[in-house]
Amino acid sequence: MWSGHVNPSLAQVAADLAPGTALDAGAGEGADAVWLAEHGWRVTAVDASQTALDRGAAQAAARGLEVTWVQADLRTWAPAERYDLVTSHYLHAEGGRGWAWLADAVAPGGTLLVVGHDPSDLDGPVPRPHLARLGHTAAQVAADLDPEQWASLDAQVVERPHRHDGAEITVRDAVLVARRR
Repeated sequence: MWSGHVNPSLAQVAADLAPGTALDAGAGEGADAVWLAEHGWRVTAVDASQTALDRGAAQAAARGLEVTWVQADLRTWAPAERYDLVTSHYLHAEGGRGWAWLADAVAPGGTLLVVGHDPSDLDGPVPRPHLARLGHTAAQVAADLDPEQWASLDAQVVERPHRHDGAEITVRDAVLVARRR
């Protein structure tokens, strides 16, 4: 089980947005989806693991929150609607699908937030060589998007504190925040 805490980048980005509809792609145990629902968003949370979704649904129910939970393989799943906020944390674009499908789910005027393990961090304080094929830079995600469709593309590396084996370390995330025209 994960921490149950919202990802810091989501809390930061969503703080500047008016609540609307949100898609949490690769929702896992639903901490981000639950946090968004607590802040007035109408959330659809999608993940391949029914066990993880059940844990998220239990947390939402315990707080009296409504979230739509969808079990699906994100390598092939396509949303049926567009959302004001589309967010994905540590989802890996495997199988050549890239990120454009996720960007297509963002409504006009909406925001896309993609956060992943920055490749520069794979040999960091906690070596993770097994993630080498899964990590991506924010610029690589941005390169999958049609720049004509976006009012802004902000690709950066963000350092954040992380607790590992009782020690406080710093890890680096690839963070893309894009706002659709």
